[in-house]
Amino acid sequence: MLLRTVKRMWYWYAVWGCRLFCCVFFNMSIRGRENVPRKGPFVLVGNHQSFFDPLFCGMHLKRHLYFLGRDTLFANRALGWLIGSMDTIPVRRGEADFSAIRRVITVLRKGNGICVFPEATRSPNGRIASFKPGFGLLCRRSNATVVPVLIEGAYEVWPRHEKCFAPGARVVVSYGKAIAPDQVREMTDQELAARLTRQIRTMQNQCRIEQGKKPFDYKL
Repeated sequence: MLLRTVKRMWYWYAVWGCRLFCCVFFNMSIRGRENVPRKGPFVLVGNHQSFFDPLFCGMHLKRHLYFLGRDTLFANRALGWLIGSMDTIPVRRGEADFSAIRRVITVLRKGNGICVFPEATRSPNGRIASFKPGFGLLCRRSNATVVPVLIEGAYEVWPRHEKCFAPGARVVVSYGKAIAPDQVREMTDQELAARLTRQIRTMQNQCRIEQGKKPFDYKL
C-alpha cells in the first residue's frame, strides 16, 4: 500500500514537472479535454510525431494514464527505470505479445486509461500513416471508451532524424469526440482503425489550416 501511494505521488510530481518543462520550452495549445471521460476505462489513440508524444498526451489530463513502449527502450537501465516508473508497459514488436495484451486489459478493466500510437513508429514527415488495427481487441475486451488525440507540431519539435529537440515550436494537442464502447463493439478492428485514421487526419488538416499551414493531401 505504501509503495503504491509513493508511486502515485511520484507520477503526479512527474506530470507537474513535464508541464513546467513544456511551458518553458514550447508554445502549448490544449483543446478538447472535456472529451476525455471523467471515470471508467478509456484508450487514447493518437498519431506519433516525436519522442515527446506520450508526455504531450498525458500531462494535461487529470486522469492517471498508462503507456505502451517497445521493450528495447527498457534495455537502458536508467531509461527503463524512468519510463517504468511512469507506468509504461513494455511490448515486444513484430509479434503477438500476449503477456502485454493481458496486462493492458487488466489495467483497463480496473477503470484506468491507456495511451497507444497505432502507427507503431514516429512519422518521417509529419503526416499520419494508416493505423494498425491491433488495439481494437483491447478496447472491446475492456469495454473502454476510445478517444482520438491529435498531436500537431511535435514533428517540428523533434523529427526522427534529429538527435535533439528544438525549443520554441507551437504544439497543439487536441482530444477529439470519443467513441462509446457500444459503438466500438459494432466495428471490426479494421473499421475502427480506419475511422480513427480519418478522424485524426481531418483534425490535423483543420489545425494546419488554422495555423496558415498547407493541409496534407490524404484524399479523405
